Amino acid sequence: MVERERVLSWLAENVPDARLKHILRVEQTAVELAQHHGLDVERAAQAGLMHDLAKYFKPQRLLEMAEAEGLEIDPVEAAHPHLLHAPASAIVARDEFGIEDEEVLQAICDHTLGRPGMGLLSCVVFLADSLEPGRGENPELEALRQSSLQDLHQAVYLTCDYSLKYFLNTHRLIHPRTVLTRNWFLKRSHPTNSVITQGIEN
Repeated sequence: MVERERVLSWLAENVPDARLKHILRVEQTAVELAQHHGLDVERAAQAGLMHDLAKYFKPQRLLEMAEAEGLEIDPVEAAHPHLLHAPASAIVARDEFGIEDEEVLQAICDHTLGRPGMGLLSCVVFLADSLEPGRGENPELEALRQSSLQDLHQAVYLTCDYSLKYFLNTHRLIHPRTVLTRNWFLKRSHPTNSVITQGIEN
């Protein structure tokens, strides 16, 4: 097990204090969700603590890391390389801290955009990042937090819905994987009720 203090020391030198506080809240939220759902708490804590290792890497460094790793960079990531901080953080966790647990590395990778079919540990870290207390207090967020305690799969698609509304309202580019993640978990949660429509009927 990697010494937590060594990770904290590295983070203190590589992220601002406000981001470190967010990271610690994500770690704690991930632990609470893991405990609630009977998952491995140590792995949840580790992934939560390391999810933003590369958050403040320069865009060019993120692109170079992704290319060196052989990752496919899509047009949205090319336009906004900060989206690559999730897989880059997994690379740092592996190379800097010797993390070999594939589920922990995958959870770090998945925490921003999600992934269709992602495992429960990935769901926990994805939700912890989006729903930790510092994200704010409003009825929608409170409902999402309650959902995360009831059903991880349902909470993922509802959290994707929440994010997609924000992106649409602020005219941001939307990464296709967010939509694919939302659709997969919607169908997983409501296999007989999800309706797919093509276009708008006149």
